[in-house]
Amino acid sequence: MSIASGLRGRHLTRRLTQLYVGLALYGVSSALLVRGGLGLEPWGVLHQGLAERTGLTIGVVSIIVGAIVLLLWIPIRQKPGLGTVSNVFVIGIAMDGTLALVPDAHDLAWRIGLMVLGVVLNGLATGLYIAARFGPGPRDGLMTGLHRLTGRSIRLVRTAIEVAVVATGFLLGGSLGVGTVLYALSIGPLAQFFLRFFAVPQEGAVSTVVASGTPEQAILRA
Repeated sequence: MSIASGLRGRHLTRRLTQLYVGLALYGVSSALLVRGGLGLEPWGVLHQGLAERTGLTIGVVSIIVGAIVLLLWIPIRQKPGLGTVSNVFVIGIAMDGTLALVPDAHDLAWRIGLMVLGVVLNGLATGLYIAARFGPGPRDGLMTGLHRLTGRSIRLVRTAIEVAVVATGFLLGGSLGVGTVLYALSIGPLAQFFLRFFAVPQEGAVSTVVASGTPEQAILRA
């Protein structure tokens, strides 16, 4: 999908709303996991580790990493969509904005609540923006591109990338914990549920974005 090719159809307003609400909520969810302090999602571990080392905010680091990953699309011939480019900026901005508003949590019950809310909200956000059909985020596109290029399964490619990301982030000082495990176990089912719930009908087609065999579904099942 090119950046302009998806900007048409009678569901355009709904799709654009889903895209940007979803991306903003994704940033909010990531910030809640940070404030919970019980472990971040895999890429969040890397972003936090880099933020600790560079002195930049975690949102800014997320934007920089997203842009770098997007550049990696060039040799694997992935094509970005509006959602891909928007993903780079909106999530990081929303994340820093939320961190500025939500204080650190010290009570364990409050931290657990933030962790659970962050994971569930992340699943909802993922369903919203993927169902909008404006292209995958840079990181998901890297996985599907390498899957297509190497012929390896999505599950194997995703696991290899995320293990490397988590290990690197942890060594840099990123937060790895029960929240990371909870995220890994639950994000697929949560995102798949919300993806079906928010699916936008495709013009002139009976199937929806969650039809069997789509890259988005493969990512969420992996």
